Amino acid sequence: MKQTGFCGRILGRPSCGSALKKAEDEDDDDDDICTSKLCVQKHTSKFRETVKEETQRHKAPNKTMGPVKVDVPSPEKFLQKHSKEPKLADKKPLKKLCDDQKKPRLPLRTDHPVMGIQTKKNFIKTNAAETIMSVPKKPQPNYVDTRRGDKQLLDTSGLVPKFTKKKDYGQTPEYLIKRNEEVQRAQEEYDAYIKERIQQGSMKQLSDEERDAVLQGLKKNWGELHHQYQGISVVTDTTPKKYRKERLETEMKQLEKDIDMIERHKTIYIANK
Repeated sequence: MKQTGFCGRILGRPSCGSALKKAEDEDDDDDDICTSKLCVQKHTSKFRETVKEETQRHKAPNKTMGPVKVDVPSPEKFLQKHSKEPKLADKKPLKKLCDDQKKPRLPLRTDHPVMGIQTKKNFIKTNAAETIMSVPKKPQPNYVDTRRGDKQLLDTSGLVPKFTKKKDYGQTPEYLIKRNEEVQRAQEEYDAYIKERIQQGSMKQLSDEERDAVLQGLKKNWGELHHQYQGISVVTDTTPKKYRKERLETEMKQLEKDIDMIERHKTIYIANK
């Protein structure tokens, strides 16, 4: 392999020295060979400085290297020893206990206990009387929930109807009473408004006979439409058949809504034109 110089390492070509030697062998008369023609120089753009300036102009000052200017600590506020350690609270003076809070003093070595004190209390009779007069404890109610005999407390199980022992058991709650009063008040206001409108002649109440006649007429119309609907062909392959089927279904649904509305409301008012 041929050794290459600097230019050969960069461009992958023979070095300037080897190229000059080859040129001298070919033409001995040509001694002045410009090496710049053989060594290709690196291209430098004329917009290099402009690009650098624009890049630095739009770059955030604290993006990579931190703030531009860092506040230098004052020489007077230098770091002192133990300055960053947690400080304990200030000591408080101890308060002396009062005489009534002090414990009794310990007996001295020369003190002797009081001897010869006897009681006439009959502990056997006293215990027997307390046992006879005491109320026996009731066993705690439990329930067994497994075949192995595991016991659980009955009071906290929810099986005991404790709600029946409440003071307000069986009484109507207050919020229901208030709601019923509001509903009754609204109904009275509505009845007064309807009565006023009837007196003015702007509406009238439908009588029971008229209501029954309207209801029977709607049902009759629904029956006729239903008879026509059953008479149409099963296969609706043409546009007129589709339109007729859709029209009958729409009219039947509207009649069903009107019949349901009249059956649910006993009192019906009609506005006069």
